[in-house]
Amino acid sequence: MSDTAPKIRPTRTPAFEARLKKRYQAERRFKIAGLSAIVFSVAVLVFLLVTMSINGIGGFQRAEMPVAINFTQAGLSVNPSLDDERAIVRSLESQGLPAVVEFSAQQSLGDAGAEQLNSEAWRLVAQDLADDPALLRGEHTFSLPTTEALASAYAGDGNVDLQPLAKELSDRGLLAKRFDAGFLERADATDPQLVGIWGALKGSILTMVVTLLLAFPIGVLAALYLEEYAPKNRWTDIIEVSINNLAAVPSIIFGLLGLAVFLWLFPNYRSAPLIGGMTLALMTMPVIVIAGRNAIKAVPPSIRDGALAIGASPVQVVFNHVLPLALPGILTGTIIGMARALGETAPLLLIGMRAFVASPPDGFTDNATVLPMQIFLWSDEIDRGFVERTSAAIIVLLIFLLLMNGLAIYLRNRFEKKW
Repeated sequence: MSDTAPKIRPTRTPAFEARLKKRYQAERRFKIAGLSAIVFSVAVLVFLLVTMSINGIGGFQRAEMPVAINFTQAGLSVNPSLDDERAIVRSLESQGLPAVVEFSAQQSLGDAGAEQLNSEAWRLVAQDLADDPALLRGEHTFSLPTTEALASAYAGDGNVDLQPLAKELSDRGLLAKRFDAGFLERADATDPQLVGIWGALKGSILTMVVTLLLAFPIGVLAALYLEEYAPKNRWTDIIEVSINNLAAVPSIIFGLLGLAVFLWLFPNYRSAPLIGGMTLALMTMPVIVIAGRNAIKAVPPSIRDGALAIGASPVQVVFNHVLPLALPGILTGTIIGMARALGETAPLLLIGMRAFVASPPDGFTDNATVLPMQIFLWSDEIDRGFVERTSAAIIVLLIFLLLMNGLAIYLRNRFEKKW
C-alpha cells in the first residue's frame, strides 16, 4: 500500500522561500566576514614582516674601510703562554698595536680617512691576532668600522661636512656597508658601529630556561592535583578563582613581587637571569595551570575507567594514561605562556634587567639583559645607527620566537595521541 501511495511534496510557500533566501544571504555574509578577517590579519602580518625586514637590513650591516697592515715591520708578538683573549689583547695594546693600526690607516686611507676610523678598530685587529697569531708573519687587509659620524654621512644623514669625504672614499672603493657578522656575536656598546645582540640573546635564553624549568613542572602538577585529587569544596573554589585572576593580572605586578621577594632573598643577583626567570615563571604559571586543567578535563572518562578496570592504581592512571593524553594541550598553554614571557619588559624593568651589559653572561647569576629590553634601550637612542640596529634586533627576536614555538609545536605533535 505504501508503494502505491502518492508522494506528498513539501509546499514551498513565498514566505518559506524568503526565509530560506535570507538564511543563505546570512551564511554568505558570515563567510565573507570570516574570509575578510583572515585576509586582513595576513595583510597586517605581511606588512609588519616586510617593514621590519626593510628597516632591519641596514642593522645587519655597518660602514667599513679596508686597512692594510704590515705586521713584519711592526715588531708585535703573541706570548704563547697566554691563552686568554683578553690577556692577549692587553699585551698587544701595551706593544703599541693602536699606533700601528693608526699609522696603517693613514697609509691606506689618507689623513682625513684615518681620522674617521673607529677608535676601537684596533681591538678587532687584536682579536683576529689572538685567534690566529700566524697573521703577524705577513701583511693583511682588515675591514674595520668607521666612526658613527662617517657612517651617518655615508647614509645621507648626520654631519653634512663629512658627506663629501664619504662620497670620495666610496668612489675610491675605500668605504662600503658590509654584512656585520659580529652583530650576532657581540654584546651592547655605546657606539652603534660596535653593538651586538648576542649578550641580550643569551640573556633571553638563560631567562627562558629558568622560566620553563620552574613554571612547567609546578604548573602541570598543580593542574593534576586540582583536577584529579583535590576535593571539591570552598577552598578549592577560592584557589581556582585566584588562579584565573592571576592569569589576567598586569605583568608589572609580578615585577613588583619579584622586586619585593626575590631581590630581598637574593640581593646580589639583581638583573640576573635567575631572578628574571623566577619572576616570569610566576606570570606564566597560571596560564599553564588553566590550560593544563582544560586538557586533563578533555581526556575521556572511559580512559580512566578502563585503566582502573585492569588493575592500575590511581597514580598509574594519572601519570601513565591521563597525563600523556593531555600533554599536547598542556604544551599548547605552555607555548602561549612562554611566548608572552619572552616579549615582556615591564616586570624585568623593576628587577634591574635594563642595565648596560657590555659582555654576555656566563651563567644564571651574572648580570644580563634580554632581547625586548635591549630593543627598548636602543629605541631611546637618536642615532640612525641605533634605529637600524633596533629593527635588526626585532627581527632576531621574531626568529627566536618562531624557533621556540616551532620546537614546542613539534613536541606537541610528537606526543599527540588520537583515539
